[in-house]
Amino acid sequence: MKSITVLPSLKGARVLVRVDYNVPIAGGRIRDTRRITTSFDTINVILKKGGTPILIAHLGDSMASLRPVATFLSKTYKIVFVTHDVTDSHIASIIDQVPKGTIVLLENIRRYPQEGKNGIAFAKTLAKLGSYYVNDAFSVCHRKHASVVSVPKYLPSFAGVQLQKEITALSSVLNNKKHPFVFILGGAKFDTKIPLLKRFSTMADNIVIAGAIMNTFYKEAGFVIGKSVTEEGFSKQIKPLLNNPAILLPVDCLVTRKGKTVAVTADEVEQQDVIVDIGPQSVALIKEKIMKAKLVVWNGPTGWYEKGFVKATTDLAKACIASKAHTIIGGGDTGAVIEKIIKESDTKKIFVSTGGGATLDYLANGTLPGITALK
Repeated sequence: MKSITVLPSLKGARVLVRVDYNVPIAGGRIRDTRRITTSFDTINVILKKGGTPILIAHLGDSMASLRPVATFLSKTYKIVFVTHDVTDSHIASIIDQVPKGTIVLLENIRRYPQEGKNGIAFAKTLAKLGSYYVNDAFSVCHRKHASVVSVPKYLPSFAGVQLQKEITALSSVLNNKKHPFVFILGGAKFDTKIPLLKRFSTMADNIVIAGAIMNTFYKEAGFVIGKSVTEEGFSKQIKPLLNNPAILLPVDCLVTRKGKTVAVTADEVEQQDVIVDIGPQSVALIKEKIMKAKLVVWNGPTGWYEKGFVKATTDLAKACIASKAHTIIGGGDTGAVIEKIIKESDTKKIFVSTGGGATLDYLANGTLPGITALK
């Protein structure tokens, strides 16, 4: 797999760039621009080498428009937003008229059913729009979609700057020789976390269980979880893990009880309670582990992020910043929290992935379809 940076010149060339601009938008305003701004390094490389970046992106799985993204990009670049059907024979001539130094953004690629179906004819049509292909969308590399895995078959293909950063950072985890190694696993959707638990149960010195998956562990351990969010059908996978000395279950938690939020130990949860975060004793114990660690890998918030329970996540994020450990944060909600408090000087030791499911899949399997396609 080669980087787009190795090409000496792209003068006059059209370069298809798969980016991930699947960002949260409310009222026409983008609430988190990280996935957009991390693509700027690749865009700048192509422009500097004389090429025209043609950006392929998606927004959800619907007919949503990328127009708010185009507006945001226009604050930094000269841009042409193409809403024309990419399968139309005239699309190439439209792009040919784009002035030098301008970027092109195609409308939401998931408006075309053949994208998700990995249609070969559709991939060939896209490939005709460029002379080179660059994948800079790590967060969609686990998808076997046309613009991710099939377009690279028909063009000289390269990795973008952000994609390379992701691979370098996550590969360092899989090849880790630094100890103590602390792995923090939060969030929900336990079924997606099972491969990670299996892989890191023998690699990490400590595996901290938090988030909604903590509730499922509590239940299997015999604790009352009240009306807390939990997942059924994972007893067979969890039982053996409860005997693993590396697994650290929080000793206390925050619950909502009669309209108030209170901290209780794991055995003090009542039938009407809802567990919403890990408790202060657990935060203190985990912070001690972080401060002694040389590597911290973290995926998923510790609490009910959507309801505003972020204090424990924020406190642990600050501990990661204060520690000497190299920290890798899986994207999503955890990344959103740490991005608010991280300083530029911290980025050398803290890497915030742009991936969600892609990060999990890469850590579990060591590669992704989109990455393999570039080879």
